[in-house]
Amino acid sequence: MLSIFIALLVNLFIETSVSFSVVVPRDQTVAHVGSTVTVPCWITPPENAEALEIRWYRHDQFSNPVLFYQHGKIQDVQEESYRNRTSLTLWSDQSGGLKDGDVSLRLEKLTVQDEGVFHCYVSGESTYGSEEIVLKVTAVGSAPVLFPQPLDDGRVNFSCRSSGWYPEPNIMWMSDERTVLRPGGASRSRGADEMFSVHSWTVVSHSDAQLVSCSVSLKTGELKEGRLNIQAIISSDSSDPSDPWKALFFTLLICALLGLVGLILYKNRHKLTARHTNTEELKKDTVVGDVNIEELRKHADQISIDREHLHPDLTVSKDCKTVRDGPDYNHTGEGFPYELCAFGAQRFTSGRHYWEVSLAQENTAPKNYWLIGVVKHGSFRSKDKSALTPSNGIWFLCSDGPNGFYTNSDPPVKLPLTPRPEQLGVLLDYDDGQLSFYNVKERKHLLTMSTRFTGSVVPLFNPGVGEETPLKILDCPKPVESPVESSQPLLDNSSDA
Repeated sequence: MLSIFIALLVNLFIETSVSFSVVVPRDQTVAHVGSTVTVPCWITPPENAEALEIRWYRHDQFSNPVLFYQHGKIQDVQEESYRNRTSLTLWSDQSGGLKDGDVSLRLEKLTVQDEGVFHCYVSGESTYGSEEIVLKVTAVGSAPVLFPQPLDDGRVNFSCRSSGWYPEPNIMWMSDERTVLRPGGASRSRGADEMFSVHSWTVVSHSDAQLVSCSVSLKTGELKEGRLNIQAIISSDSSDPSDPWKALFFTLLICALLGLVGLILYKNRHKLTARHTNTEELKKDTVVGDVNIEELRKHADQISIDREHLHPDLTVSKDCKTVRDGPDYNHTGEGFPYELCAFGAQRFTSGRHYWEVSLAQENTAPKNYWLIGVVKHGSFRSKDKSALTPSNGIWFLCSDGPNGFYTNSDPPVKLPLTPRPEQLGVLLDYDDGQLSFYNVKERKHLLTMSTRFTGSVVPLFNPGVGEETPLKILDCPKPVESPVESSQPLLDNSSDA
């Protein structure tokens, strides 16, 4: 009996002696795109970690790690995007490496997609520990390029462009007195590499400033600036009355070019007419400048769902505002359920009309599956995706879970919408032939489809299947009336100054 008690005490002592905790810095780690970064992690009390299992992973990808060390070496089990980019490294010059319990991660060729939470997991025979650390990624873009355009009234319209920034940068205009100048507008676009390009413009007179600067900066304080001398631009723009031959030459050149363009258009008038009639133009605006939602809501309509023209497997609320898939609907799971559509009870044949749709509810993630747009009244009769085209009177934006966001243009255009919209705004401009979509919460313009509407057009809704969150049509709040009618555009990105 005594020997058993002693054995238990020995085992308890051994287990206690080999227990450890995983430790990471409290502050997030910050690094630039393209650089090599060390993500710190160590165990305490310090001990030799060469015989332990070390696993770095992201999100819930425990079995698909960023790096996996076991049996004294790094194993060939790894998320593909991190292959040949990761290793174990020293946190500092004073570190003893694995022998002292330093299990820090070295990550090379940093990308925007690497931003986020990393898990450091270490386990032994009788104990384990895990901690999270946040990696913040930044990118400083190109130096701003300023382009001046002298105006007839003596002022100068300055345009400023810069690209390669992450996250979204700020833009500021200043005079030589370091006085902040008011911008005429600004837009931001995001490329396939997730980095931002910015464009801003402002109009300045020579009495306002001698020197104009445009600076683009991150919240971390990193900044790049471009400058131009307004006085030199105005002086160089002055015409030279002593050279009439130069003016005559340019006049004749412009006339010749206009004549050539006219001849080409005349010879190809039939092709151009057919193209205008038979094709639908998609204008994918990647501009993510701030949107004046209050201005959009001036065109708001009270939209409700038409119960008489509804797919039988949809469930609609009493107020005809909320729709979801019914409990008895049997979806095969193959592709998006295009047939599960509801239609607005309101028909439009002219003017501007705006409505908003909620795609999220409290304490739940935004919907992954939905389809929202407009359709020519009576045109939606098929669940075959190939028939759901603008030429058949249907226009929509679809969120198809892992397949992403896409339009029904021909060919379809995929859109990287980040973050996923929680509240979608839709603007139908019947007369101008435009259907626009907006992320209301983020106050961002997503895209505009350009076409030509004929006959009655009604709103189109599809809530998808298998999600807790329904699709809900919202009643837009009435905008506060201003004593002076606003001339501000719906989206401050129409100018290409």
